[in-house]
Amino acid sequence: MSTERVMLLIDADNVSVDVMEQAVKLLLNQHGALHVRRAYCTAESAVKHQAIFKRLSIKPMVNLAAGKNSTDIAMAVDAIDLVLAERPDVVVIASSDSDFAPLVARLREKGCVVRGIGQRGKTGDETQDAYDDFTVLEHHPVSTGATRAPARRAAAKVPAARKVAAKKAPAKKAAAVKAVAKKAPARKSAARKTATAAVDSVVPVVAVTAPAISPAARVEAPSALAARPEPVERTEADPAQSGRRAGASVAAVLACLPELAAGQALALNVAVQRLREAQLLGKNSSSLKLFSQLTDRFELLPPDKPSQVRLRR
Repeated sequence: MSTERVMLLIDADNVSVDVMEQAVKLLLNQHGALHVRRAYCTAESAVKHQAIFKRLSIKPMVNLAAGKNSTDIAMAVDAIDLVLAERPDVVVIASSDSDFAPLVARLREKGCVVRGIGQRGKTGDETQDAYDDFTVLEHHPVSTGATRAPARRAAAKVPAARKVAAKKAPAKKAAAVKAVAKKAPARKSAARKTATAAVDSVVPVVAVTAPAISPAARVEAPSALAARPEPVERTEADPAQSGRRAGASVAAVLACLPELAAGQALALNVAVQRLREAQLLGKNSSSLKLFSQLTDRFELLPPDKPSQVRLRR
């Protein structure tokens, strides 16, 4: 077994989880051990990839600062501290970013062999030339077919539950309507429609309290119902109302998701969780529908299977 001390630093915002796993296996085969394993990422990425971090014994270094290169800067500062404290023989940087060239030169001056690992299709020649040795790994996306089957089975159970509820609801409404119809005189006027709508909206209350209504109240009920105004239904067809809602929604979404205002892309599942906690998105509401109504300000990536959301510039 090699006696070299090897340190692996991963730019988790730049390479895929698959490439991280390949890098760990490659270095273990070549050196026999990895003394330091760290991945630099945002809090959202740390939560999303926590399972593979645990399995590969990678320590996530969470960066909470905002800015395009804040994670790269945190990684560079930590690399210098580790080299001075741990005195590694080999430092491996897993990133396809060419911005680490000054860091590579500084680590080499400290007596380290600096190797690089990048992802095919994202790594340029100028990036590879900065390292003592560079390996390009192919990204192999994991098939999601196995994880979709349970979701389909769960979805198949929903219609059955809805059918049972649908069968019970009309029966209760019909019984309540019959009970009220026996006590109130029939009228062929606009007031009758209003009364029927009111009965449907408070079915459980009418069914329980109807026996307690006095004869005088039964006589006055039709006139009271006739005096009530017809409810006005608001629809999305009103351009002025839609415009005001859309403007308020954009401001509220940006306040809830500050990363978007900073120009960063955010994982869609993280955005959904925050929006629901802020009560901007209902528990069973679709996030895709919400962002599609604001498509002039927000962009879902990739378009065919969205997993991230970004503010349009």
